[in-house]
Amino acid sequence: MSVRAFLRSAAAALAALCVATAVHAADPVKIRFVLNWKYQGPQAWFFVAQDKGYFKAEGLDVQMDQGEGSGAAVTRVASKAYDMGFGDINALTVFAAQHPDDSPKAVFMVYGNSPFSIYSLKDKGFTSPKQLEGKTLGAPVDDAPFKLFPAFAKAAGIDASKVKWKHMQPSLREQMLVRGEVDAISGYINTVWFSLRKIYPNPGDKVNIMKYSDYGLDLYSNAIIVSKDFIQAHPQAVAGFLRALAKGFQDVLADPGMGVDAALKRQPLLDRRIELENLIATVNIEMFSPESKRIGVGDVDDAHLKKGIGIVVDSYELKRTPAPDEVFTRQFLPARELRNIHELKTPE
Repeated sequence: MSVRAFLRSAAAALAALCVATAVHAADPVKIRFVLNWKYQGPQAWFFVAQDKGYFKAEGLDVQMDQGEGSGAAVTRVASKAYDMGFGDINALTVFAAQHPDDSPKAVFMVYGNSPFSIYSLKDKGFTSPKQLEGKTLGAPVDDAPFKLFPAFAKAAGIDASKVKWKHMQPSLREQMLVRGEVDAISGYINTVWFSLRKIYPNPGDKVNIMKYSDYGLDLYSNAIIVSKDFIQAHPQAVAGFLRALAKGFQDVLADPGMGVDAALKRQPLLDRRIELENLIATVNIEMFSPESKRIGVGDVDDAHLKKGIGIVVDSYELKRTPAPDEVFTRQFLPARELRNIHELKTPE
C-alpha cells in the first residue's frame, strides 16, 4: 500500500470513528424508574417532567413504572431491577445498616414532613395507641408505616408483639377497614384519607387518626433514591433527572390542575377533583414546612436527618448506624431557584 493510500485509509477510519462516537454520545441514557404507588395526583411532577420533554432535554429516556409501596421501591432499586425510584428514606436507612455495600442512596428529599399514621373507624373507639394491643391491623406488606410500626410502638409505649397484622393488596386496604375485616390500618396520611374520600364525603366524620409525628417520630419520608452502580456510571444523568423533576415540580406549583391532568393521562379512571385535593394536600402537609422554605425542597437538614437515622436504628435494634452521607447526598441537587416551595390554595 502506498503512503498516499494508507493516509486516505487512515483518514476514512478516523472519520468513521468520530461519527460513531458522536452518535453514541447523542444516545439518551436509559433510566428505569419505579414510583412509590399506583398512578395518582401527587406524582404529577414526574409526569409533567416527562410530558414536557424535560427528561429528554437532559439526554434521558425514562421508563416510569407504578410501584407497590415506598418500602418496595428501596428493595427494587437495591436489587438493580430499577436504576432509580421514589422510596422511603427510613427503609433505606435499614437497608444501608444491613447491606452497606449494596445500598442505594437518597439524592432528593420530597416528603420532608412525616406522613405516617394509623387509621381506625370512630365507632371502634381507639383514641390512644395502647388500645391497639390485641387488635388486628392491616397494611400492604411493603407499606412504609407498617415497616416503621416497631418505632411507633416503642415511642408510644405499646407492646408491638400484641398487635396482629393482616396484609392485602394496596387497593383493598381501605375497603377492608370499612368492612371491619381489620381493626385499623397504617398508611400515609394523604394516601389513606383520599382513598376514604371515595367512600365517605368527609372522612373526618368517620375516622380517627394517630400520627407517628405526634409521638416524637419526626421522620423524613419519601425521597428520590438511586442505585450505587448507576451513580457511579451516570452521575450527570442523576443530576439531569433531578433538574428535570424540579422543573416539573415548579410547573405543578404554578398550575396544579395541569399536573393532575398529566396523571389522568396515565389513569383516566381517577377522580380529578379528589386527585387535585390530594396533590394540594400533599404539597401543603407532606412537603411545605419552615425547613423546606428555608433550604428548599430536595435538601435535608443534617441534624434532622441524623436524628431520624438514630430513631430507626434504635427502633429496629440495628447493629450498625449508617452515617448520614451513606443515606443521603446533596451533590446532585438542582439550583436553589428550582427548589423553591410555597403553600397551595385548596380548591373551593
